[in-house]
Amino acid sequence: MAVVAVVVFLLIHISPGDPAAVIAGDNATAEDVEKIRQNLGLDKPLLQQFGIWVANIVTGDLGTSISTQMPVSELIGQRLGPTFSIAVFTMLFAVILAIPLGVLAAWFAGRWIDRLVMVMAVCAFSVPVFLIGYSLVYGFSIKLGWLPVQGYRPLAQGVVPYLRHLVLPCVSLGLVYMALLTRMTRTTMLEALSEDYIRTARAKGLAPGAVIWHALKNAANPIVTTIGVGVALLIGGVVVTETVFAIPGLGRLTVDAVLRHDYPVIQGVLLVASGIYVLINLLVDLSYRLFDPRIRY
Repeated sequence: MAVVAVVVFLLIHISPGDPAAVIAGDNATAEDVEKIRQNLGLDKPLLQQFGIWVANIVTGDLGTSISTQMPVSELIGQRLGPTFSIAVFTMLFAVILAIPLGVLAAWFAGRWIDRLVMVMAVCAFSVPVFLIGYSLVYGFSIKLGWLPVQGYRPLAQGVVPYLRHLVLPCVSLGLVYMALLTRMTRTTMLEALSEDYIRTARAKGLAPGAVIWHALKNAANPIVTTIGVGVALLIGGVVVTETVFAIPGLGRLTVDAVLRHDYPVIQGVLLVASGIYVLINLLVDLSYRLFDPRIRY
């Protein structure tokens, strides 16, 4: 996180041109540019700027948005709900489908079921998220009219509207995530099913379900690791998904901030997203003990 903080801080300094001049626009005077530089603290030495910025972050102050003049932490708090909802339901959708499909493909390795699952996984992973999203909108919203085209409804407005507005975004993003997880589950399960203890269990007449369960427990760590790594896909994919479905989440906030050259918002969003990613990967590492008692920390 220290490295991330340094990189995020330097973002405003490594951007091409003078950030204050970019924010001020083409018609701004020299006084306007200098005023913006003072407001951003760009007139101070670099180390002093970094010290002030870190001190503010420690107290929860991520700065003030240039375009809206609102605290960045408040803007992120307003947009966190939709993004969190998409991420959670996308992960549930992907995990619930991917693990059984991966196990099924490994159990019937080389047969038509295995080939079908792998073809589906490769196709889902190869198609861009925005193309999947627009295709689902055309089919389920425009043609069939089953689901809303765009927008978001908070849980306070009812469970059904909340879930209906999440179905298409979560499926669009979840198909890519599911494809990655399915392929990893199949690979690790094939490895586990080829072990000596599995052959012994089969020779003793153990039920197929029990054999699969034993193999899955031993293949769990790589699968859990893939789930953690897949969070990076969610963070990147949610920007596209929220743009396609007009969802007011962190993805849309980031796009709007980039278009407006709102550097404090960009810095704040990147810092929060990086923190969430690091935290999730830490939890994934700690969860290894649940599946492998030999691991000690």
